[in-house]
Amino acid sequence: MPEGWQFDAATGELTRVSGGGDIITDQQWDDFELELEWKVGPGGNSGVFYRATEATDVIYMNATEMQILDNAGHRDGKNSLTSTGANYGLYAPTEDASLPVGEWNKVRIVAAGPRVEHWLNGKKIVEYRHGSREWAEKVKASKFKQWPAYGMSMIGHIGLQDHGDVVSFRNIRIRGLNR
Repeated sequence: MPEGWQFDAATGELTRVSGGGDIITDQQWDDFELELEWKVGPGGNSGVFYRATEATDVIYMNATEMQILDNAGHRDGKNSLTSTGANYGLYAPTEDASLPVGEWNKVRIVAAGPRVEHWLNGKKIVEYRHGSREWAEKVKASKFKQWPAYGMSMIGHIGLQDHGDVVSFRNIRIRGLNR
């Protein structure tokens, strides 16, 4: 666990309070269902990475991400591709299902083979096929084209992003899926 993160046993909250770095799971996951709750401070930015490897210097060079953001208070909220719930930079959410700053948002990410879904507060807001022609074209047209390892792994770690802002997580649960 990097410094800068605090766990409050009384509330079950894991909070990024100062610099320290991203957190990743020990275990790697291929097909999974991840549920968690998050909240950010004003102007906050974070994310949940999945199928991440340790092959690059930083996690965002290889792992896909579900964006966590204060849509109203952060400039990335103005672009749907980088707003809350997006498959960051590639797939925009179908709607802004996020709750205001300081309220707990409930996430569900389902990855079953190439099919990936992002759910936010009970609404499916993103669905895509990892590795599809459409996905490859989106990667090629994005900033991720400069990192050959980006999105190439179908198995990897789950990561919670330290993006320099206050963010809290709780009720983190993951289970493997049998296809």
